[in-house]
Amino acid sequence: MYTILLVDDEKRMLDLLELYLSPKGFQCVKCETGFVAIQYLENTKADLVLLDIMMPEMDGWETCQRIREMSDVPIIMVTARDETMDIVKGLKLGADDYITKPFNESELLARIEAVLRRSVGKQSRIEFQGLVWDEDQHTVQYKNHAICFTPKEFAVLGLFMKNLNRVFSREQIIVSLWGYNANTEERTIDSHVKNIREKLRQAGFPIDRFLQTVWGVGYKWEA
Repeated sequence: MYTILLVDDEKRMLDLLELYLSPKGFQCVKCETGFVAIQYLENTKADLVLLDIMMPEMDGWETCQRIREMSDVPIIMVTARDETMDIVKGLKLGADDYITKPFNESELLARIEAVLRRSVGKQSRIEFQGLVWDEDQHTVQYKNHAICFTPKEFAVLGLFMKNLNRVFSREQIIVSLWGYNANTEERTIDSHVKNIREKLRQAGFPIDRFLQTVWGVGYKWEA
């Protein structure tokens, strides 16, 4: 489940955003000032910040700038001002996207999902229940013990861990990792998944709780 930090000085807007997002599976944390949002991020991880610009004491631009000094968490700025200069200013300060009020619920969700996809795609180190997948080091560890994977097993595991709860067909896995013109057979994916399960099981990781077969479709990593 993704955690979204909602930052707006209007309580009604915070409640409305939560009403939109919670049924879609997002955990919402509401902050009425930039100061509170920064304090939260100093101590707790969020997956995305939805940040209003027009706030008293510390506006969204300053809040964005201060967040960027300490975190690379994705930021979508929410503004009633759609002048190009304001949009450019927000993006230059480190925002990943923006949306103008009043906004359409579907557009808001689409922008959030797009930013999260880009963010997840850039992740080079993922931690999950003590399991650490590190693309830069090309290592997998569980409770600080290394687990040896082949390059393709490593790539398949990373694909699952970057896309929690998403169901991948065997064909989608092949296209994602080998490309459209690959000659890889779908049963090869089954073999890789079998090896991943066995190696993680031997390492003591409760893999059967997370890497699941979706019968007739493919596989998913369930968080």
